[in-house]
Amino acid sequence: MTPPQPPTQAEISAEIAALSGSRPGLAHPDRGYAPYRSSVLRHPGKPLVVVKDPEAVELTGPAFGVSDVTDLDSDLTRQHTGEPQGERMTVTGRVLDRDGRPVRGQLVEVWQANAAGRYAHQRDDHPAPLDPHFTGAGRCLTDDEGRYAFTTIKPGPYPWRNHTNAWRPAHIHFSLFGRAFTQRLITQMYFPGDPLFPYDPILQSVTDEAARNRLIATYDHDLSVPEWSLGYRWDIVLDGPAATWIEEGR
Repeated sequence: MTPPQPPTQAEISAEIAALSGSRPGLAHPDRGYAPYRSSVLRHPGKPLVVVKDPEAVELTGPAFGVSDVTDLDSDLTRQHTGEPQGERMTVTGRVLDRDGRPVRGQLVEVWQANAAGRYAHQRDDHPAPLDPHFTGAGRCLTDDEGRYAFTTIKPGPYPWRNHTNAWRPAHIHFSLFGRAFTQRLITQMYFPGDPLFPYDPILQSVTDEAARNRLIATYDHDLSVPEWSLGYRWDIVLDGPAATWIEEGR
């Protein structure tokens, strides 16, 4: 018996086209978005359990303080003894609420692949080189204006097994913890002009074009440092009509 074959890019692209614009005005994708084959496994299959005293969770959950986050944590190029390979860059922006007010003191964490498109993770078996000088994880706290900033290298695209010839565009994962770990939200930032955008069912699962474009950073030449790094700017809006897509939904 011939085992089932993974769908082709053409089949996935046809499914993406059929669903394009199907959720106008909605930043969050349908959790069962078919072109992203495993999305149906990524949400609860049974009724949610009501937590009778949600504040009690804060008494037993992890906690962090200002003293736990140092300037070195936001520079992903200085976490080892040597320079990582790749295009050095600064990524900065603001964390805002629905009214454009800054969200201060927010713990922002990032993780990403290296310049070759491989994560420093035991389950990443992509046959691309690991970089001994790049772990790909960092964190910082937003300042009084809601600003965050990271120094890192541009991640590379990488293959995944959603379908034949599936490749993820270069991206950085962002995690925002709110006032407690139980409020954690996760999203992704992409880079302008990536040719893989139309082929990626994860990005295209955000079927509203305006919402999808809010996931793409802007190149900012004023942020670029001569002979050192390129600059990208990306704001994160937590809720409201201009909200950034958050993976965990609302």
